[in-house]
Amino acid sequence: MAVYQDREAFIPYSRKDIIELCIQDGKLPEGSLQKFRDFCSILLAYYHFKLHKTLEILKENYAPFNPDANTKYIASLSESELAMMKTKVVQSFEKILDQGNFFPISHASLERAFQETSLIELKTDINFDDFEEMICYCRGDIYKTIKVKKFFRKIEKKIDIFERVALLIKCQNTEETDGSEYSQEESHLSSKKIYISLYKNIPKNDIEFLFPNVKVSMTLKDRLMLVVPAIGAAVPIALKILPQLLLIIGVIVFLAFGPSYVEKLNLRANPEDVRNMTGILLASLSLLVTLGGFCFKQYTQYKTKQIKFQKQVTDTLFFNNIANNAGVFQTLIDDAEEEECKEIILVYYHLLTSNTYLTPEQLDNKIEAWMEENFDTKIDFDINGPLNNLTKIQGKIVRDGEDENEISNIPLLTYDENFCCRVLPLDDAKQLIDYIWDNAFSYA
Repeated sequence: MAVYQDREAFIPYSRKDIIELCIQDGKLPEGSLQKFRDFCSILLAYYHFKLHKTLEILKENYAPFNPDANTKYIASLSESELAMMKTKVVQSFEKILDQGNFFPISHASLERAFQETSLIELKTDINFDDFEEMICYCRGDIYKTIKVKKFFRKIEKKIDIFERVALLIKCQNTEETDGSEYSQEESHLSSKKIYISLYKNIPKNDIEFLFPNVKVSMTLKDRLMLVVPAIGAAVPIALKILPQLLLIIGVIVFLAFGPSYVEKLNLRANPEDVRNMTGILLASLSLLVTLGGFCFKQYTQYKTKQIKFQKQVTDTLFFNNIANNAGVFQTLIDDAEEEECKEIILVYYHLLTSNTYLTPEQLDNKIEAWMEENFDTKIDFDINGPLNNLTKIQGKIVRDGEDENEISNIPLLTYDENFCCRVLPLDDAKQLIDYIWDNAFSYA
């Protein structure tokens, strides 16, 4: 099985389209087309039912951590129960993300992304120690062309974006993070809750927008624009003023209070000195005022960028947000159901129509080549997932006159002695899933 660095397991077609693409491929006999549709239909129903149970388990364990909850518990939960439920939430969350063909982003990868220049040039910093749990998964790493303003005109710029970003965070207890400057009160977050969000179309270099503890500061360029002109102006002023410091004090006293105070304080300043130094003082003052104005302008530009950053954060959280907290589970379960079924349908179809038996590696390569040749779509197909799922779909095929109790369960997919994959024909496959469906609930 080939390994690709520039491909994802995500299949960018809907289940309905995948079924139609298989039928349009022309390898199924005319009499099998409706049977194939029926097989896909009952398979989708089975997986919808199966993942609905996963959704209910997720919701049940997430309930005490849900910031949006409006229900109460009839009995208080112990610390050990809460810890166990939190673990189940985190594990189940990662599992459905994996089923939906999301991929994880490590802390190190996030740190590298934070160092990259975003559309608004500001230095950002995030302290991961503020979080007890932090999970970030993405899907759809693509490039998108946007228009940005530069030197009074708009230019096109290609940026790297994630089409989907899922984020789970749980803050540390404030008692354990006394050294952190992060204030949960300011962000309205509770260390007793778990916050989950799902976003769309997030630039990779702006992913820090999604974290509640992001801190903004000046870039090196901003600091230099403030410091260098100040030093450049201060040096010549200092060279002129320092050697004559006592005289300058005398001139200032002379101008402010008159010659009598100069004599009282025993300062060296006469009318001739005043005339000579006044020009220097006025020139220095003008330079200082100009420098102050320039520094104020640079600082104002920095504050303007900070305001733009806050606006972009607000726009991202509002316009790019798909769902929050418990609402994320329903969307991710739908994605998991969609991806699992598409993968199974592709595997079953290619095994069903192949003239030879295929090993998992051959099957993986065949599906990837089929998607690329027919639909110009490059994917890194996850062959292990659908093969495992097909072997776990087990039931009975009961013929007329046979005793069900004497028949053993068989899987939808098996392996022969050469480790080649074999699937049941359409009629048997439909009957097997129909048996599982009929026996989903057994109260006898």
